[in-house]
Amino acid sequence: MPDLLIELFSEEIPARMQAKAADDLKSRVTNGLVEAGLTYGGAVAFATPRRLALRVDGLTDRSPDVKEERKGPRVDAPEKAVEGFLRGAGVSREDLVERDEKKGRVFYAVIDKPGRDAAAIVAEVLEDTIRNFPWPKSMRWGDGSLRWVRPLHRILCVLSREDGSDVVALDVDGIVAGRTTEGHRFMVPGAFDVTGFDDYEAKLKRAHVVLDASERAEAIWQDATNQAFANGLEVVDDTGLLAEVAGLVEWPVVLMGEIGVEFLDLPPEVLQTSMKEHQKFFSVKNPKTGRIERFITVANRETADHGATILAGNQKVLSARLSDAKFFWENDLRVARNDGLTAWTDSLSNVTFHNKLGSQRDRIARIAALARELAPMVKADADLAEQAATVAKADLASEMVYEFPELQGLMGRYYSDAAGLPSEVGAACQEHYSPLGPSDDVPSAPVSVAVALADKIDTLTGFWAIDEKPTGSKDPFALRRAALGVIRLVLENGLSLSVDQFIDMQLVRHKGHLIDDVTDDDVNDLIREIAQHGVFGAAYRTLKSQRDEDGMNGLNAMQETVPDKSVDLLSFFHDRLKVYLREQGVRHDVIDACIAMPGNDDLALLVKRAKALQAVLATEDGENLVQGFKRANNILTQAEDKDGVEYSFGGDPKFAEDPTEVALFDALAKAEARITPAMAEQDFATAMAAMAELRGPVDAFFEAVQVNAESEVLRRNRLNLLSTIRTTCLQVADLTRIDG
Repeated sequence: MPDLLIELFSEEIPARMQAKAADDLKSRVTNGLVEAGLTYGGAVAFATPRRLALRVDGLTDRSPDVKEERKGPRVDAPEKAVEGFLRGAGVSREDLVERDEKKGRVFYAVIDKPGRDAAAIVAEVLEDTIRNFPWPKSMRWGDGSLRWVRPLHRILCVLSREDGSDVVALDVDGIVAGRTTEGHRFMVPGAFDVTGFDDYEAKLKRAHVVLDASERAEAIWQDATNQAFANGLEVVDDTGLLAEVAGLVEWPVVLMGEIGVEFLDLPPEVLQTSMKEHQKFFSVKNPKTGRIERFITVANRETADHGATILAGNQKVLSARLSDAKFFWENDLRVARNDGLTAWTDSLSNVTFHNKLGSQRDRIARIAALARELAPMVKADADLAEQAATVAKADLASEMVYEFPELQGLMGRYYSDAAGLPSEVGAACQEHYSPLGPSDDVPSAPVSVAVALADKIDTLTGFWAIDEKPTGSKDPFALRRAALGVIRLVLENGLSLSVDQFIDMQLVRHKGHLIDDVTDDDVNDLIREIAQHGVFGAAYRTLKSQRDEDGMNGLNAMQETVPDKSVDLLSFFHDRLKVYLREQGVRHDVIDACIAMPGNDDLALLVKRAKALQAVLATEDGENLVQGFKRANNILTQAEDKDGVEYSFGGDPKFAEDPTEVALFDALAKAEARITPAMAEQDFATAMAAMAELRGPVDAFFEAVQVNAESEVLRRNRLNLLSTIRTTCLQVADLTRIDG
């Protein structure tokens, strides 16, 4: 069986596109080969700045012969129907056979499809792949119609066997496939022929091209860390930069340069960001001081002066870049020390956050107010929380963050410290954006937690207020990430708080800005009452009882929109919580059973309940009790529908006849005595363990007793006993939502 080698040789492919392009080449070619009837043993794709390559081992020589039968119309069908079938099947009337079926005799077309040589299939699949390649951006060049990321110069396509190799005949817009490739553009210019993959890889290496991106990355990292270690330094780990740099070179040559002494006192993050973003340099730090003192650059060639000229040029450009950074840093420090960040905060009134949600300054005021209200729930000082929220986004107006937006928050901490603000405020400036992703660290300092929660809740309620919710895969304002951030802040800090209450507060603030009839007094009164009563509805009813009809216009306008949006946003939180918990192994039906319970806006309580329920359901008693509960619930529901009454009074032990009936009454009483105080203490594990102990008495009852007895008194008493089972179990979770 032959092996296939493909190379698509072009001008430089952007590093960020290479890995996906290699995967796309592999999947599109191999899928096309399989769909055409070929099989293969294995496939590996490669990418360098100037080429995409694919190796396919153990390809079959040709596709199998196939006989296909296609059912047609009835024999007595109109002639036009038969002719249409013949055209569709590509056969003549002589190729049809007749067969008896239940509805009469039917035409069948028997189509013989002979197999095809691998070379013909490869040519067809590769041309289709090249013409329809999914580049994020592509271009045309010359007079041709072909689009590629950069001008495509060569197509190498060879089928190799033990006895030799053959070029696959292929012509794509005048580019004729062959067995020729090229090495390093500067070090070994010129073309050479190859016979198969091993020959190809070996000759490329001799021509100073390392084909495998992972091998290039490993060589870069190994050489960089060795050079740093030899100087008593460490390379700052950056896997993203390493992957990018490996995509910029075909023959990596690692060089270490020095940073001018005048720049060494810049914050290390500034040095690292400037060198990474502008120069693609790795930072090298002194492990004793943490200062960034040198840099690593990766050249794409060896030189006679061992890289001295390259380093000199890089150091000159770096010096210019860092001079700008130093200028920004010193200017920003001067502002922070003189104005205490207020000048920056005030200037944000001229920066629009969203055309319907006001300026960044408006947003800061909302976040500061909410952070103060959240502070007691997270054990933070309210004054510090409000102060931190007021200045947390001040660095957005700084010169450094304007140049390097990715440093927002971090620079806020530096400037807060320079302004002499409390350390808790500086920490909140840096941490309030976190967590940004599922693996990001979660702030734990109380002031930082208060500001981070306020920031995310304000974002969510704001976009809910203007009906800009995520739809399908589209989430332009990263609202799913914000909701997950709230969930992780609450759960990983063990916070017990009513998310619904703070959603309502912030929705009121947003709607107060959006609805003309709403006054500042309306907003302030509603927020005061929500803080006291916990939810918008109770706040609205309280104010309605205190105001005359003329004073209700703004409140009525709020009542028409806030409750629905609050319910919708809480549901969104629950959806994100389901995703979060499923990733931790919690069953979806367990989560649904707990979301259906009261207090589901306390996310920490909800998760505690879900984990306790999952633990009980993992036991034999818990699993079987659910079946017993469902049996009781089904019998009871059917009886209530039939009789038109609700059996909810609880049975009377004096009417019990069977010993299992008596035992179940006793077991339910004992379970209730344990479950009620446990639920009051939010001790779900104890409550669910007590519920699980009902498994034996419930099973014994159903095995021995007929619920729908002939005696109506006995029947009603037993149905009321089933009602007690249902009520007892439903205290813990909505078991009707459990699968099975």
